[in-house]
Amino acid sequence: MARRTQPLGAALPAGLFAGGVMLALSLGTLAAVAWRAEGAAALGPADWAAVRFTLTQALLSAVFSTALAIPVARALARRRFPGRGLLVTLLGAPFILPVIVAVLGLLAVFGRGGLVSQALSPFGLGPLDIYGLQGVLLAHVFFNLPLATRLILQGWLAIPAERFRLAASLGFSSRDIARRLEWPMLRAVLPGAFLVIFLICMTSFAVALTLGGGPRATTVELAIYQAFRFDFDLGRAALLSVIQFGLCAGAAALAFAVAVPGALGTGLDRPVLRWDSGAAALRLQDATWIGLATLFLVLPLGMIVVRGLAGLVDLPLSVWQAALRSLAVALGSAALTLALALPMAVAATRLGGARGAALQAAGTLAIAASPLVMGTGLFILLFPVADPVALALPVTALVNAAMSLPFALRTLTPAVAETEAAFGRLADSLGMTGRARIRHLLLPRLRRPIGFTLGLSAALSMGDLGVIALFADPGQATLPLQLYRLMAAYRMDAAAGAALLLLGLSLGLFWVFDRGGRLRADT
Repeated sequence: MARRTQPLGAALPAGLFAGGVMLALSLGTLAAVAWRAEGAAALGPADWAAVRFTLTQALLSAVFSTALAIPVARALARRRFPGRGLLVTLLGAPFILPVIVAVLGLLAVFGRGGLVSQALSPFGLGPLDIYGLQGVLLAHVFFNLPLATRLILQGWLAIPAERFRLAASLGFSSRDIARRLEWPMLRAVLPGAFLVIFLICMTSFAVALTLGGGPRATTVELAIYQAFRFDFDLGRAALLSVIQFGLCAGAAALAFAVAVPGALGTGLDRPVLRWDSGAAALRLQDATWIGLATLFLVLPLGMIVVRGLAGLVDLPLSVWQAALRSLAVALGSAALTLALALPMAVAATRLGGARGAALQAAGTLAIAASPLVMGTGLFILLFPVADPVALALPVTALVNAAMSLPFALRTLTPAVAETEAAFGRLADSLGMTGRARIRHLLLPRLRRPIGFTLGLSAALSMGDLGVIALFADPGQATLPLQLYRLMAAYRMDAAAGAALLLLGLSLGLFWVFDRGGRLRADT
């Protein structure tokens, strides 16, 4: 039977209060947009085209990302080479990379004046045009290929080494191993990875804003933005927000339903030795896939650095002011994320069972509510009583914190549960409850996950181009919004410098918090 912990004092009410805040932000804003939404007849042909394009680009993006990730993950799973660990670590970098920065890097490589177009020019080909569906797909594959590779690689590494030893003793060929071991694993892992990426691509506002647009390449979120900013049609924006929430909620429900691990058995945790991959042709194949994937991910980032260094010294004052606003928003968002996530993790562990799971579910509802939907709802709620534009930065920090909360709970809750399981009885015997229990038992052992949570939340908020695009006036732009305005004005040198600044600040915030948590944990 599970051990019942002693009451944690104010931790349980604080966790329930944080859960209530998240319910208000997700369901409350949804209720606001549902109340303000007009009837379905208010949607025109362009709106329904946006719904179709949203589903189409998300479907194709998920297909391409997962299909290309399979050979890359397979190559990483069966090869050992210097720098492999660093490469696997770098596969997580696009997750915290500001979208607008990655778009600028992709334009530098694949745009009309990019490296690929210049290479094709002597052959009478090109230039490439990556605006529209093809550009949206390219950006989504850039962001989600690493994620799909990491998810599928975990499936490969979960196959016990004893299965490969048995296959070698039976004389299995590479094709036999693929059919008997790898394909059953892929059937278990791929649906969940596919739907997670599908859900992510449903809420990629910045990609659609910079590379989409136009009647044929408008997503639902972009249609919300256009109805809000250009027409100030709150009824139509609210109706589109309801549709967007429904699409994301359906995708999230499917993702949770099918994310079931495969029953491959357990082993003795021995190193995996692949006797089936020694052929020269297979080595060349794996090296090609790893090399192409690395080049695809690293080259755009390298172009940002190369082009940004020249423009960094001549950045206008507005960029530096926007950078300070972004830092303030990012730090505020990180603090809010931790203030919500930590008491919720403690309370979920204290409650346990179905009640603890329900509290965690309240914190993950933001997955189904995109920032544009939540921002629209908050604008509707604030408009009668306050000036939403004056509250643009605090609202942006709050929404960014809500978007980061599911990842924070995924990091903190297992760490809290593990600490309670290991030291909870001793703390009970010492009568350690409430704040003393949190300060002396939990916090010293949660420095690593807390540092990671703060770093991830700050980096994601630093690069966000969502709610601020709805609320901000020209004098309140954050750095991502200012970068977008420079790109729209074709000031590409200044945009490159701003992109490098944004990249450095985002990665720097993550490194400082994550490294700080690790250093404190090691002392």
